[in-house]
Amino acid sequence: MHRRTMLFALLAGLVSTSATAQDTHRYQTDFPADELAERRGRVLEAIGDNAIALIQGAANVQGFLVFRQSNELYYLTGLESPHAYLLLDGRSGKSHLYLPHRNERRERGEGKTLSAADAELVRELTGVDEVLGIERLGYQLWRYLLRAPFPKLFTMLSPAEGEAQSRDEILIGLGEAIADPWDGPASRVGRFVSKLRERYPQFEIADLTPILDDMRIVKSAREIELIRRASELAALGIMEAIRSTEPGLVEYQLDAAARYVFLANGARGEAYRSITAAGTNAWFGHYYRNDSELVPGDLILMDYAPDYRYYTSDVARMWPVDGKFTPAQRELYGWILRYYQELQARIRPGVSEEQIHRETADAMRAVFERTEFSKEIYREAARQTLDFRGHLSHPVGLAVHDVGSYRDRPLVPGTVFSIDPMLWVPEERLYIRIEDVGVVTEQGFDNFSGFAPTTIEEIEALMAEEGVLQLTPPVESRP
Repeated sequence: MHRRTMLFALLAGLVSTSATAQDTHRYQTDFPADELAERRGRVLEAIGDNAIALIQGAANVQGFLVFRQSNELYYLTGLESPHAYLLLDGRSGKSHLYLPHRNERRERGEGKTLSAADAELVRELTGVDEVLGIERLGYQLWRYLLRAPFPKLFTMLSPAEGEAQSRDEILIGLGEAIADPWDGPASRVGRFVSKLRERYPQFEIADLTPILDDMRIVKSAREIELIRRASELAALGIMEAIRSTEPGLVEYQLDAAARYVFLANGARGEAYRSITAAGTNAWFGHYYRNDSELVPGDLILMDYAPDYRYYTSDVARMWPVDGKFTPAQRELYGWILRYYQELQARIRPGVSEEQIHRETADAMRAVFERTEFSKEIYREAARQTLDFRGHLSHPVGLAVHDVGSYRDRPLVPGTVFSIDPMLWVPEERLYIRIEDVGVVTEQGFDNFSGFAPTTIEEIEALMAEEGVLQLTPPVESRP
């Protein structure tokens, strides 16, 4: 078949497929109704039999953004309809979903969205007991107040996480907005809680946040597989950026190479903005401009991961622009690589992260004593890594900086976090790190992204390969 004819045939097939797809409802297939019901059951058990829990879903998007459900509502229902509310009744043990009614105008342009009109289907998919229109929620809440004792009302008092968001970063942004006397609006969760207090002053409102946070620390088998896939894509994307690297390119072009791998393999986007930092740009922990040219002799740090079916990862690698580590780079990177190896080998269930840090530091002290450093500032930087307690970095899951904490208890299987050994040389604005994500198992630690090159020899060998930017070079600018 002629190439152009084949193209038109392919496009016709895509149009036909899209038209068919718009006539069906979309719903996630990663979590069956019984797993979602089990999560809701744990919430009901935690709040007790004289309480209710109310979770507000994400609002619809404005403009041409793609809607993404809040992590909290998605975790409990798997539902991606905007303006959804989940009510969990501790008295009856039942769960109720409140959804907007069908928007025919929007569906003509975007395809079907599950709504109150699809109550039977929503019950089947989510396992909830009842699905009603959103206007029925207010009436239901009043019914709880007809006779004392009134149930305690649990709801989230922390901001909901959305696309490319983690709660810590949301709170920082809200704090900055509040400090602006010309801005400073109440947060969405703040408005919601204010409405509840204004309309139903009889309720004692309690924070649901600690309950859900604690539940999300230990991942289910299905969650682990999604994080594993997100981590694999993160590693593969970074590997493509390593292959594509050459002097004269710009940081954002490496970003594009990694993002191509994410999207071509089913990711819905990025879990957080890419950190693609060459030279001293890597000194800034959350560098995002990605517009500097790649200069021979510099190291590049890439920290990037996709949003894969609501789950993410956090992977980082460093490599030299011109394909070969300098002696000084070998010295510093080699130290962090050894720390990374020693740290990973000591992760296991039944011990605390503090104990793992202590054991790793003890093992590295012997290495430190027999290592010769070319500069005293390098030696001091290496020594300080022995005291730093952030090498086991943070939980990872629905958000890159996931909620909850594993630091106050012994590690248990199913705990997912990033390992992120790092070193600073402030006198030269050097920052060296390696980061991977994995899960605690009965045997130790399963590193999801550990197949991405970490040794100097592996990285230099990968850089000798041809990447997507060489196979499909950037288009030259035209006057």
